[in-house]
Amino acid sequence: MLYIVGAGPGSPDLISLRAYHCLQKAQVVLYDALVCMDILDFCPAECLRIFVGKRGKQKSIAQNTIHDHILHYCQQYERVVRLKGGDPFVFGRGYEEIQFATAHQIAVELIPGISSALSVPALQGIPLTWRECSSSFWVLTGTTAEKTFSKDLHIALQSQATLVILMGMHQLEAIVDLFLQHNKAFLPIAIIQNGTFPNEKIVVGTIATIIEQTQQAEMGSPAVIVIGEVVRCRTINH
Repeated sequence: MLYIVGAGPGSPDLISLRAYHCLQKAQVVLYDALVCMDILDFCPAECLRIFVGKRGKQKSIAQNTIHDHILHYCQQYERVVRLKGGDPFVFGRGYEEIQFATAHQIAVELIPGISSALSVPALQGIPLTWRECSSSFWVLTGTTAEKTFSKDLHIALQSQATLVILMGMHQLEAIVDLFLQHNKAFLPIAIIQNGTFPNEKIVVGTIATIIEQTQQAEMGSPAVIVIGEVVRCRTINH
């Protein structure tokens, strides 16, 4: 059995009880780069812990190699866990790994995780929806297969929806330029780096100021970008 498990946004106490109990019985764990190492302490001492993480602009393990690991260990062990940061179905390639496993007659169970797209802004007092200014939200990736931000951003910025961009820090200047072209220089934006971890950092500003602010704060990845009027709520709640 392959268990594809969401580890949540980072902090070990934000994984689900089902994920916790699954890890307690794991024989092998294939874990990603954004998984907090403390979460691996939930596994038995004899459990094999194998790093298969990918990070932007760094040498990473190819997805085909991860598939090879899944097949190799599932042929030898009964309980193999594929542990992913956030939720496996939110830009986590969980569906691809389920497809691969089922194509090789491997039984699969999915255990969802709390996505950083929802939880990281919430823990900073930023609601993604607020009936006075935003009745919906978009979650977009800053890293498409073409290495550009999602074309959906062009459509999304024409609405009043809150925009949450994951894996977008290396495209921040291009994103800001696009908003400036649409006369949204004063739209609020927050960038939260290492959300839920002890070294969490946040900058809050506007489209016009955010580049300079992130440079001064030495912000980097991983980070969640939140754009919209709801960002002003953080001032109210903090």
